[in-house]
Amino acid sequence: MAFATELGRAGAILWKDLTAERRTKANFNSVVAMAGLILLFFGFALGPDAKGLRSAAAGVLWLTVLFSGVLAFNRSYQLELDGNALEQLLLYPGERWTLFAGKLAANLLFVFLVEVVTIPLAGIFYHVAVPALWGQVLGVLFLGTVGFVTLGTVYAAMASRSRAREVLLPLLLFPMLVPVLIAATEATGALLIDDPMGNAGSWIRLLATFDVIFVVASFWVFPAVIEG
Repeated sequence: MAFATELGRAGAILWKDLTAERRTKANFNSVVAMAGLILLFFGFALGPDAKGLRSAAAGVLWLTVLFSGVLAFNRSYQLELDGNALEQLLLYPGERWTLFAGKLAANLLFVFLVEVVTIPLAGIFYHVAVPALWGQVLGVLFLGTVGFVTLGTVYAAMASRSRAREVLLPLLLFPMLVPVLIAATEATGALLIDDPMGNAGSWIRLLATFDVIFVVASFWVFPAVIEG
């Protein structure tokens, strides 16, 4: 019963964030516009060669998700901070992990929705057809997004009380994301060409390992982070 109550609290935080975004749509529209511009600019920088565009598609896609996601993370705790509601939220009875779980679920849904728009655009701009191993590609996108959003959510909480949080968050987050981005980019790139060398499996296992570590560590440290 107690665990069900805590899950209900996490669900209430998720619903609050989704309702606020649904009413304004300002964050989603700005992030999608940013993602489209990044894809377009990289396409111009790489030139018109279709083969070169396809070879760079995986890296550009993950960089686009990274830069776009940071915009979302910066706003993750903004409603509570602007309304001076974060301290009141922390005074509610219950475990601190429920706040993190609700924020994490909201950020995951948001980034997944951004990817629903971004991935078809990347396929069009970079001449990438639907790969034969598309199911595994979706699995890599899921694993990479989980690792990325988990770290982004906890580091956004860490930077939220700083006046320079827009600058501080990328400085804290980007170095920690290096292993996730490398594994996700290598696995995605291999699967987009049907993985002829069989390299994707090792990268996927590495990505899954980092996800487990980051999720467990984030739930463990979040109570101390949000209280600080």
